[in-house]
Amino acid sequence: MAYLILKALHIIFMVSYFAGIFYLVRIFVYYKDTDDFEATKQKILREQYVFMARRLWNIITVPAFVLMAITGISLIFLNTGLMKSPWFHLKLTFLIGLLIYHYWCWKKILTLKSLHGNSLNNANIQLRQANEIATFLLFLIIFTVILKAGILAYWWQLLLGFIVLVVGITLIVKLVNKGKQ
Repeated sequence: MAYLILKALHIIFMVSYFAGIFYLVRIFVYYKDTDDFEATKQKILREQYVFMARRLWNIITVPAFVLMAITGISLIFLNTGLMKSPWFHLKLTFLIGLLIYHYWCWKKILTLKSLHGNSLNNANIQLRQANEIATFLLFLIIFTVILKAGILAYWWQLLLGFIVLVVGITLIVKLVNKGKQ
């Protein structure tokens, strides 16, 4: 029973973490969207977006990340068989990708704080596409966990489906944001 409660907590913290990451990168997009605003409006909005990003990061995203990691590591210690499962190694690989994305988000927050209201160097479309990376990682992690051993049996169909998903979302982002830098 304790294992299942810990697993439920891990899933709750994972959902909270992804909610934070999804919204955080959206704040970067909103910040960049102010490039063409008049100076007073731009200053007010950029200060607010930096404030929101810092609060989101410090109050929701990082604590959820830490609790997700603690519960995840605890689950591994309670079920050491996970480390012998190939699907779990694949999940850990995707989690390394998530750590890299987490680090990128943290660096972007530091950049926002140091800009003192100046523009981000990233193009608007780059930030919008970066916003989808967490979506792709979420798909990969969830499908790996749900399908477990089946992921190895059907790897090429899943890979093809994932490629279609990535291309589809990328094209939709480009289409929706046509004309934005």
